[in-house]
Parts: sequence; structure tokens; C-alpha cells
Amino acid sequence: MIAEAAWRRGASSEQDPMNPTEHARQHAFQETLLSARRTMLMSEILKLAVDSFRASKVRFALTALGMVIGTASVILVVTIGLTGKRYILEQIQKVETNSIELEYAGGGVTPAERVRYNDFLTRQDEKNVDAQLPGVMYSSPVLTMHDRISFGGGVVKDTLVLGVSPQYRNIRNLIVTEGRFFDEEDDLAHIKCAVVTELFAKERYGSADAAVGQTFEISGIPFTVIGVFRESQDDFGQSEIEDQTILIPYSVARYFTGTERVNQIYFSMRSMDEVPDAAREIVRIVQSHHRVNSVYKAQTLKQLLTMAAQIMDALTVVLFLVASVTLAVGGVGIMNIMLANVRSRVREIGIRKALGATRREIKLQFLSEAVIISLVGGIVGTIVGLAIPLSVRFFFDYAIPVSPWSVVVALTAATLVGVVFGTVPATRAAQMDPVESLKYE
Repeated sequence: MIAEAAWRRGASSEQDPMNPTEHARQHAFQETLLSARRTMLMSEILKLAVDSFRASKVRFALTALGMVIGTASVILVVTIGLTGKRYILEQIQKVETNSIELEYAGGGVTPAERVRYNDFLTRQDEKNVDAQLPGVMYSSPVLTMHDRISFGGGVVKDTLVLGVSPQYRNIRNLIVTEGRFFDEEDDLAHIKCAVVTELFAKERYGSADAAVGQTFEISGIPFTVIGVFRESQDDFGQSEIEDQTILIPYSVARYFTGTERVNQIYFSMRSMDEVPDAAREIVRIVQSHHRVNSVYKAQTLKQLLTMAAQIMDALTVVLFLVASVTLAVGGVGIMNIMLANVRSRVREIGIRKALGATRREIKLQFLSEAVIISLVGGIVGTIVGLAIPLSVRFFFDYAIPVSPWSVVVALTAATLVGVVFGTVPATRAAQMDPVESLKYE
């Protein structure tokens, strides 16, 4: 009666052109009344979905289990990919990615000029760069030689000898296992001392500890072993250090060659971000003190680091796509269960349609049930996927990285799976004929 009275007032106001405000108000009321007659509230639809889950708890739990496994797999795969990426980058960074290797690449325009005009690097080039480039922390020349060293018992081996500065240890992250590394005083005083690799010490003296204090000859000149070293990390073939290498002060090594030339010069920057610009600046500084046609190349590990990061990102994407198959399998499970659910509730659908429920309401109800199942499974799977890597921190010192985006992607994917795979059973329920549904036994 109230609605009818309101309608009559609206009708009379329509005949009154002098009251447009009342006309608009009555039109809005009629639209709201019509919408209330044909549309259920979302809260009522969700309440019906919850009641349906309570009536079949086991079916609901088993259906959500597929999404739990799928979502947890996605988060764990992304976590494993990030962990592998960080581990590989850390291993590469131990090689000293802040370092820059400068070497002479030739000079002249024609091949004959390249042979005739040699413009090798010198110790002065290192000093020029140190003076003009403030970001340099360490620098060292490298003078390469080979000599036949006696290992006793008539065994003589061709051994690599490198003349370097004391800062070479910091640039290459060398670990001195026995004794010490030569310092600035040894270099300035031209002390004939040497630091050898662990393999050299073991093959010539039996052990690293026994090598310290021993004497051997390089080109007939006696050198005393003051330390034994090893590299902190595999350098992926980027280092000039071999298994049997002898390091001596550059000030002593230069007397074997009789020239100021060096094979390479190493520079170590304060941070890896400075390396690309510093490499270009080092080449510019060195070329400004040499012939115009001389070519110098600066090599860094930046490209290796970038390539490793790209490879790990690509591998993570591939693993993520593989894990997404688990989500698809879980979605198929949801669709099958919802189709069975629709068949078991045919009479319910017929009764609801007979009482005035529209196709949109029926479709929204079953679609909501599918999304809720998928989303609940996604939330539980997210908790499981996060709990595993976070719990590792309680047992190990290594903190496994967890990406917040993996959680967002997993929950978004779970929701989309519910929508996509819940559409078919929801549409089938909405298209049922109410008369035939009421006859269904």
C-alpha cells in the first residue's frame, strides 16, 4: 500500500509541470523499488554460499586443497628463484666486481704500424689514474713472467710469476692461509720475497705451513716464501692466477724485464655502480698520455653480473609458469566440483527461480561460491608458502628472500582461477528452466 501510494503521488506529480523536484524524487524511488524486486543483496548471496559450504565441509576442503597446493607452489618457486639469483650474484661479487682491468690492445692503423709502434702501459699510467679519478680505492700493475722452477727430484715446471703491488691482494680478494702478504715496505725496499699458491706450496714443500720461510730461485736469484694464498672464490676464468703461481713485488719484478711496461693495470672502485663510468674515464685518462692511435681496453665483470641476473630471472619465469599449471589443475577441480554441486541442487535452483530469483542472481551465487573456494585455498596456500622460507631463518643464518609481489600474484591468480573456472557451472545453473528443475528428482 505504501508503494502504491507513493506511485500515485509520483503519477500526480508527473501531471504537475510546476514540480520537477518531486518528479525526480519519485522517479528515483521507482527505480530503487524495481531494483529491489529483481536483485538480491550481495550479503545475502554470500550468506547462501557460506551455508552451502557448511552443509558440505569435506567437499569444500578437498576442493580448496588444490588451490592451497597451487598457490604455495607459486610462492615457493618464486622464492627459490630469488634465492638462487641472490646466491649466484653473491658468488660473482666475491670475485671483486668493483674491479676494472686495463690492458693495451695495440696501436697504429696498419698491421705493420701495430708491430712497429708499441705503446704499452706503464706504472705512470696507474699513478695518473689514481691522481685524476677520486673513486679509485686500490690499484696494482701486473707484470707477467714465466720461469722454470725446480721442484726437487729432477722435476722442473714452467711456473707463472706475477709482479704486483701490495694492493693486489685487496683487488683480487686473496686469502692468505699461511704467513703474510708483502706490504709497502717490502715493495719500496725491493725485498726479494714471494707469496705462492697452496698447490705450489704442497707440491714443492709438502704443506702450506712448511713452505713459509723456505727459499727458491727465480732466474738464479733467491726468493724467500713469506706467505701462502688462495683465491676466495672461483673467478669463472677471469683471473690471470693459475694453479701454480708466484706473486712477487712489482719493484723487484721490473728488474727482470728491464723496462717500465706492464701487462695489465687493475683498479678497484668504491662501489659497483661506479664501474661503467669509471672504466670509460680510465681509458680516456690513459689515452691522453699516449699516442692517438693507441688502443686500450677496460674490462669489468659488470656484463657477467648482468647476464647472470637475466638468466636467473628467465629461469624464475619458466619455473613460475610450470607452477601455474598446478593452479590450472586446481581450477579444473573447482569446476568439476561446482558442476556436481549444480546437479545436486537442481530443485533448490528451481524453487529459487519460482520465488522470483533472476538468472543474474543464480549465476552470481554459484560464481561467488567458486571464487570463495579458490580465494580461501589461495590464502591458506600463501600462508604455507610463506611459512616454509620464513621458518628456515630460525634454523639457519641464511635469510631466504621473500618477494611481496609473489603473494600479490598468487592471490590474484587464485581469484582469477575461481572466476574463470566457476563461470561454466554458474552459467549452467542460471540457464536451467524452473519448471524442469522443479520436476527433477
